[in-house]
Amino acid sequence: MKKLTIDERLSKNRFETDDHNPHIVIDKDACKTCSHRACTYCCPAERYKWDTANDKLSFDHVGCLECGNCRLICERLNQGVPGYSWNYPIQGMGVIFREG
Repeated sequence: MKKLTIDERLSKNRFETDDHNPHIVIDKDACKTCSHRACTYCCPAERYKWDTANDKLSFDHVGCLECGNCRLICERLNQGVPGYSWNYPIQGMGVIFREG
């Protein structure tokens, strides 16, 4: 039996995305004032990326592993600041783990 790398394991996951009701909502303009940008380091799926050339955050909830790291590390998500929210996807949507 071949031992799979993390990337190979993650590629086996399936995602049912709900484009009309994203489970994570952030205010990308307000994120420009964040001093630590920890979301870009804590997300194992690399959903948050900071574009230094254009000084803006790119984010996409599709491919989220629903681990909750961003909710814990981002004060705005954690406190439910207007323009920010984190919820589990509605039933039947989100990540479907197929491998460890």
